[in-house]
Amino acid sequence: MTELYIGTTIFILSYIAIVSERIHKTIIAIVGASAMLLFKILEQREAFFSEEFGIDYNVIFLLIGMMIIINIMKDTGVFEWIAIKAAKFAKGEPIRIMVTLSVVTAFLSAFLDNVTTVLLIAPVTLLICDALEIEPVPFLITEAIASNIGGTATLIGDPPNIMIASKAKLEFMDFIYNLTPIIIIVMVAYIFTVKWMFKKSLTVKPELKARIMEMKESEASEAITDPALTRKSLFVLALTVLGFLFHSQLGFEPATIALSGAGLLLLVAGKEPNDILEKIEWTTLFFFMGLFIMVGGVVKVGLIKILAEQALNLTQGNMFATSMLVLWFSAFASAIIDNIPYVATMNPLIIDMAKGLWPNVSDPVALVHTPALMPVWWSLALGACLGGNGTLIGASANVVVAGMAEKAGKKITFMQFTKYGMPLMIESVIICTFYIWIRYYIF
Repeated sequence: MTELYIGTTIFILSYIAIVSERIHKTIIAIVGASAMLLFKILEQREAFFSEEFGIDYNVIFLLIGMMIIINIMKDTGVFEWIAIKAAKFAKGEPIRIMVTLSVVTAFLSAFLDNVTTVLLIAPVTLLICDALEIEPVPFLITEAIASNIGGTATLIGDPPNIMIASKAKLEFMDFIYNLTPIIIIVMVAYIFTVKWMFKKSLTVKPELKARIMEMKESEASEAITDPALTRKSLFVLALTVLGFLFHSQLGFEPATIALSGAGLLLLVAGKEPNDILEKIEWTTLFFFMGLFIMVGGVVKVGLIKILAEQALNLTQGNMFATSMLVLWFSAFASAIIDNIPYVATMNPLIIDMAKGLWPNVSDPVALVHTPALMPVWWSLALGACLGGNGTLIGASANVVVAGMAEKAGKKITFMQFTKYGMPLMIESVIICTFYIWIRYYIF
């Protein structure tokens, strides 16, 4: 019990410090992680090597691999070329650019890791905003949120879905059939809300808009400063993306795919590795590592399990009430802690609940596929994935975008992200509430 109180106190104090932003969030994460180790909430072996409680190296090395690829590609001018094309397609209108980039981000996130997607889109966004002399922070926030929405649509789009599919014995098409329709609706509502939120505040000087539209195709092509490296980079990126799409069939984790792509591109690019590696977002990576250890601490002491059990006990076997509670509890829990350890805790709880409700079902697959239980799985997926939009630390994509913005001299504060993210998260969960109610309990 003492460990529960100490671990919870460390996490809450660290969270308050991150929200206050008086000290850099990476420093807080490292100090909080150190406290978890010093008070022996986690052993060093657990923090560094345990898949259940420790650092998620799949996320860390996925980020490192993709950051290497992106840093090499920056030198080719390909992002400038994409930025010019995107700005011209949107006719230099900021709100159209925002919507276009958000839709592209959401679509790519359904098939790639959402962190990978924002790593590709954010540099383009920064270049467009620089050319139009507009503030990039609203664009980056909306893209991070769109990546989390898009990632919810498929089995491979977000790690919680992969974890749920594994425990509930679900297939790729199960997610397409049950989640993709509502995510399309959520995305349409999101676009209208974003246009309403930002339309009046995003303005561009007419001369800058005219300059973008007057750019000839030859000028866009001139943005490519190293055609040979561009071809090599795009070839390696295409191989890496294919690897992400088929990583399950190939038997490799996404981190392996990303690191292989990074190694291949370093080999063929002929770049000095020191120049590339020093540009990696090390601040963001160490924030993740500290956060993983802190969350692992509160998972180990049982805080998340206690909260989840108490929540499920409230419904007393009413499956509609259980679905609603799981949806909303998951959304707000995932806005506060990483949704990966949260889902790892919830999966066995839901299975245990099913065993108590249907003790006569002996087949494990039949048990998790009980028709009355299926809406609970979809509620967990929607709540956990969309809940990450609530705060800056709710999802990996949010943290990565904030790190890239800070490196470009455009800091995204915790409260600034929450100001937009929390209302948009609540809007999406309200839509999902009606969807689950109508689809699974009325018809």
